[in-house]
Amino acid sequence: MTETKPNAPSRPLARSPRGFIDRRADALLAERSVVEKVLRVYESWDYERLETPSFEYADALGKFLPDQDRPNEGVFALEDDDGQWMSLRYDLTAPLARFAAQNWDSLPKPFRRCAAGPVWRNEKPGPGRYREFWQCDADCVGSARPEADAEAIAMGAAAVEAAGVPRGLYVVNVSNRKLLDGLLAKIGVDVADTATRLGVLRAVDKLDRLGPEGVELLLGAGRKDESGDFTKGAGLGSNAIAQVLAFTSTRKTTRLETLNALDAVVGDTELGAEGVAELGAIDATLRALAILEDRA
Repeated sequence: MTETKPNAPSRPLARSPRGFIDRRADALLAERSVVEKVLRVYESWDYERLETPSFEYADALGKFLPDQDRPNEGVFALEDDDGQWMSLRYDLTAPLARFAAQNWDSLPKPFRRCAAGPVWRNEKPGPGRYREFWQCDADCVGSARPEADAEAIAMGAAAVEAAGVPRGLYVVNVSNRKLLDGLLAKIGVDVADTATRLGVLRAVDKLDRLGPEGVELLLGAGRKDESGDFTKGAGLGSNAIAQVLAFTSTRKTTRLETLNALDAVVGDTELGAEGVAELGAIDATLRALAILEDRA
């Protein structure tokens, strides 16, 4: 008879944390090769490489966090020994904003930076959707000119082709936040109503994955997914939902046709008209440079 020792330590079950994966040499080498090719394109456009810490103070992530006292929804956060909350970065843009604010006086204007690295999001994982993944960014800080956006589009196209995707097999989607701000103003969502605004934006962002029917549910009371989990919606009324769905269907065959459709939906608002005009300036620059085909 075998005697069992009291309080004997049990062996932990070998398992990966939910939403995280192991990657072996072949995948790592392929990823590093693509990232390096993309970063070299960014550098050829005079973008400076920048590496920031994996952690940022939670207050630097600002309005994207729902609870400043315990900001662990959507991000992975911990409280430091000095009582300040730190969060693993959820993208590479928030650290750039902090760096630029901290060093603004010494930076060239505009400041062009590129970066690549892992980011973390405390969200429900799914097929192909992990809680840790890489981003490869390029941003121009300090210029509000539409030509700067056109430069980013042209550079992004060059980076995709350098990574091995030939022209004609990829699409660059371009928008302007003022379009959405104009739409929100038109349907009566107050600027201070952050929860509703984010609810609308998140619903629209899921159009490609869920289609108009899924977006309609998320704009209203909410949506239950295949697993039975319920996502609370933005709580809009039927008329507001119809206007948002009309906005999501403005994409036409060419960029010019799409601009005209957008103008018909949000051009009667100040911000919407500004957004349409800025997209028109980007389109004109791309046409002059013959960067991309005129397809919406």
